Amino acid sequence: MDFTLDLLQAAGIAAAIGIRPLLPVALTGGLASADAGVDFDGTDYAFLEEPWFLAVVAVVVIALWLATRRARPEVLERGWAAYATAAVAGPLALRAGAGSMADGGHAAWIGIAVGLLCVSIGLAASVSLFARVRRRLDPEAASYLPLYGEGAAFVACGLSILFPPLALLVLGGLLWLLLGSRRREGEKYAGLRILR
Repeated sequence: MDFTLDLLQAAGIAAAIGIRPLLPVALTGGLASADAGVDFDGTDYAFLEEPWFLAVVAVVVIALWLATRRARPEVLERGWAAYATAAVAGPLALRAGAGSMADGGHAAWIGIAVGLLCVSIGLAASVSLFARVRRRLDPEAASYLPLYGEGAAFVACGLSILFPPLALLVLGGLLWLLLGSRRREGEKYAGLRILR
């Protein structure tokens, strides 16, 4: 049973990091430093809960938020900002997943494999959702979407750490969003073929 809970926790953390990476990384490190739900002490991932690391994450969160507020609409529309952020924080998702498994005394590679799958699901679902929502908003309102994303990721991560079975709801919701967006794209292209 402990293995399943640790696996769900690793999956939930990685999925949340896929939605928006930085606040979940900071929350995971903060909870780990307080030994609340997860603890990286005694593992190769202890740096994730170090104060210097959490301070760096906080600075990066603020810098990225300011950068996305000033980014050109076409950059945000294509999800490039999210992909760039994920390229930086993706490895952290894998380490957080591995650290969660190592905390329970399990093989860290399992957390890396699960983390890779779940961060990919979170990233694909969130980029698709935010691109659709951004098209419907004026530029000022759209500039706040990253904050909403960080908030959703923060809540998903906290729930997954403190109540690991809720990671199933997080992953289920992300898969539902992803499949729904694929279905809508398929319907749009089918409509365009009919017009020809």
